[in-house]
Amino acid sequence: MNDNYNATAKPYNETEEMLSPVLSFLIVLAKRKKLVIGTPFAALLLATIVSFILPIAYKANTKLLPPQQAQSGASALLSQLGGVAGMVAGGGSLKNPSDLYVGMLKSRTIADKLINKFDLKKAYDTQSAEKARKILDGDTTVIAGKDGLIVVEVENENKKLATALANGYVNELLGLTKNLAISEAALRRLFYEGQLETAKNNLANAEIQLKSGIDASGVISVDATSRAVVETIGRLRAQVSAKEIELSSSRAFVTNSNPEFIRTQQELTSLRAELARLENGSVNTDGQYKGTASGQAGLKSIKLLRDVKYYQMLYELLAKQYEIARLDEAKDPSIIQVLDPAVEPEKNSSPKRMLIVLIATIFGVFAGVIIAFLLEAKEKILLQPSTASQWQDLQSSLRLK
Repeated sequence: MNDNYNATAKPYNETEEMLSPVLSFLIVLAKRKKLVIGTPFAALLLATIVSFILPIAYKANTKLLPPQQAQSGASALLSQLGGVAGMVAGGGSLKNPSDLYVGMLKSRTIADKLINKFDLKKAYDTQSAEKARKILDGDTTVIAGKDGLIVVEVENENKKLATALANGYVNELLGLTKNLAISEAALRRLFYEGQLETAKNNLANAEIQLKSGIDASGVISVDATSRAVVETIGRLRAQVSAKEIELSSSRAFVTNSNPEFIRTQQELTSLRAELARLENGSVNTDGQYKGTASGQAGLKSIKLLRDVKYYQMLYELLAKQYEIARLDEAKDPSIIQVLDPAVEPEKNSSPKRMLIVLIATIFGVFAGVIIAFLLEAKEKILLQPSTASQWQDLQSSLRLK
């Protein structure tokens, strides 16, 4: 009989032990139900008032499609010629276009232009350009999405100003990319213009020397084999010089590890080897051809003719590069496409009243429960004589004298 009683009493005791903390918790809440209910209600009321006091802001956004990785007509021509622009086109992939344009949109140059254009110092009620930039940067969000699109969002209390600023970012970006593209093309054009002028002067001097030689010695007959070798050597020398010029100019745009740069170096090495083979087989140490032309006059004529052919071919190669650089400079570089221009928002983006009220209410519930248990703990402390005296000592120690 006792065994049966103990078997049934044990589960009862376990159930009582499990329910005891829950009942204690509910008792504490019931004793201070006004506090537990009133705190979240007060937080809800306060949050509602604050949410209506906060200024209303509107958010306008625009979506951009950055330039794709594709060669322009001029770049295609340059790559066919193996020129420096082909290397520039290959080096362009070193930077993600979206990241590049996001950086440009966040630049101080664009920010200052927008501040001046829309008189943002007055709108932000400040005389400091730096403070206006910080406010504009805080109101602006620029994101490069995984879909390849760039999203520009501007938040402001004035919906018209927010829309104008979002579209203003696009317009300033188009102008900035245009200026930068023209500057790069202008640098290449100026470089080739100088090289072309030098080659032109050298060609003129070589032609003058050839004419002087003819006037002094008359026309010297040169056989077909000698003439072919002269033309081949002149062409190879011109190609070597052109490749050296390309490598020199390309260092301003690409690194030495660029595939196009390495390929051009290999082509230059091959051309130099071919030129050395022809010269070693046909020219003596003085640079004179060992051909069948008779006398020193014939040898001199071959040398002068070779120089003319060299400078003529070099001039033609540089002229092609120069014309393509001019084409790039004249070409309109505005290839950023606006997918969705900013329009005036119909609804405000902030304050989010429902979210503010919900968070405040949840915080009020937790605060009410915590305060209720703190008051309960204080009450129990004061009921015990030993702990009550310690509590009084703590209060007196914390009191400022």
